[in-house]
Amino acid sequence: MEITEIVSYFINEDSHTLEVTFRTTSDSDNEARVDTISLKEAKDFGYNLLTESFDFFSDEDYESDDFDDEFLDVDEYELTNFLNEYYLVHPNRLPNSEFF
Repeated sequence: MEITEIVSYFINEDSHTLEVTFRTTSDSDNEARVDTISLKEAKDFGYNLLTESFDFFSDEDYESDDFDDEFLDVDEYELTNFLNEYYLVHPNRLPNSEFF
């Protein structure tokens, strides 16, 4: 089993978790797996998945305090490597595939 594709991910900054949807070598194009993993788990494995925050809009483009313009991004290469190692160590935590 190997992670072949990261379909999507979402960083929940409040709970310090990462929700990730991915496919493995055994999944078809109509299947994917969804898991929520603590960012602490990644750090424990020696991975820093989050890249630096960046400003999506400049002050000239958007002048409102109602919008949080700092975004966290994930290095997908590092994420794939982490997931492969994580599920190798913890095969019982690999979620079942779901049809979409």
